[in-house]
Amino acid sequence: MDCKQEKNKIPPTRIGELGEYKIDIQLDQLPKSYRYMSDIMIPNPNSITGFSQIDHIIISPYAIFVIETKNYTGTIYGSRDKDKWLINGKFPMVNPFNQNFGHIKAVQSLLRNVNVSNIVSMVSFSRRCIFKVDLNLRKIQSNELIVYDTELSDFITRKQNVLRLLFNAPVYTEEKIQQMYDILIRNHITDIEIREQHIKNIKMNKKEVESKLNSSASCATCGKMVSDKVRKYCLTNKERFKGSIYCFEHQREI
Repeated sequence: MDCKQEKNKIPPTRIGELGEYKIDIQLDQLPKSYRYMSDIMIPNPNSITGFSQIDHIIISPYAIFVIETKNYTGTIYGSRDKDKWLINGKFPMVNPFNQNFGHIKAVQSLLRNVNVSNIVSMVSFSRRCIFKVDLNLRKIQSNELIVYDTELSDFITRKQNVLRLLFNAPVYTEEKIQQMYDILIRNHITDIEIREQHIKNIKMNKKEVESKLNSSASCATCGKMVSDKVRKYCLTNKERFKGSIYCFEHQREI
């Protein structure tokens, strides 16, 4: 079965909005033994909408890659243990790896025999961003990787090479890869109304989450939560801090 022909059956409803098309070009270059799908929506009983909409899933002989793409511009501050990340030190965003973990659990609910240790979580940003993140998220040994969209296929290949050295034989045969691919395709939601309602619900929940993130104060440099006293001090000293909030340690750098 030709992967590219099968992939084209999935309506790319968000290609262009998030730039998945550019990534699809890279994914087309992966070995023929791989299977991949883009903009796939599957049931997720743990999600507030009942579904997970996943930008890209790649099934390879050594791992399953679940990819979340982001279309932001600016400097991205964050670490794996922080629920709140920052764009340009001011604008909050949910830790994308926490978001992608929900997608991974949805995939596992369908592929029941897949161990989480064989799943690689990847978050892709465009080159309009600069990373100021936990360095471990850029190390190829990690199963959680933050990458630029232009280096996605390179990171996947490098990760495969690392895994190939760890195992004596592929984790998944071609037959097993095809079986998992078929399961995901069978459970893919194509109904336009369901997909549109899912997006509306996601946007509503996103506003609520962002409101909560904004209500708490954190350092614009490191993301560390600060007291209300520190927040007020920074906001009062507008000439020095330019309306941003910094923890005591990073105030000394301003």
